Amino acid sequence: MIVINHKKNLNFGKNNSPEISVNSNLKRWFSRNIGLWKSNRTYFLDDVQKTYNLCMNLNIQTLKTKSEWESHYKFTWYPEKKYKFFDDNPQYQEKGEMRAFIKGHQLMRENFYLSNEEGISNIKQVDEHEMIFESSYKDWYIIEHTRLVDADNYRFRVIYSWNQNKLKIVENHHEIKIIK
Repeated sequence: MIVINHKKNLNFGKNNSPEISVNSNLKRWFSRNIGLWKSNRTYFLDDVQKTYNLCMNLNIQTLKTKSEWESHYKFTWYPEKKYKFFDDNPQYQEKGEMRAFIKGHQLMRENFYLSNEEGISNIKQVDEHEMIFESSYKDWYIIEHTRLVDADNYRFRVIYSWNQNKLKIVENHHEIKIIK
């Protein structure tokens, strides 16, 4: 009879970690998103019953870490040009930066888009091309679907945001990878 790992040690081997199998799929998916994206967006806002179209640049980078199993990222965004949208809706950040890292099936965020609060997004993998991020902070509850398309040259994102249990924002993003 052969007994493998009879001590039930989850940390056997030099570089093994219990999070390796969980993080490897997410790390691989996130690595496919690294680069500069041109993000054509449509915002449907409940409060003003108005639709806005704008183009943003979104840069996703990997950050160096001490451990090869830790995956840290930096997201920066800025508009392609000046938009009235940001004057009409000052709660939106015209440009900014967010740092985040993967821990298990969660994305630990330094801050959220509509807030400077740190928080957690639970991640559900639909298939090898799509992830769903589910977040809540303050009075917000957000579901974001992100799908990679055509050998990772395009991304489609749809984001639903509820504030105090009322759907307030629906966003559609069609993104084209500019620089890998």
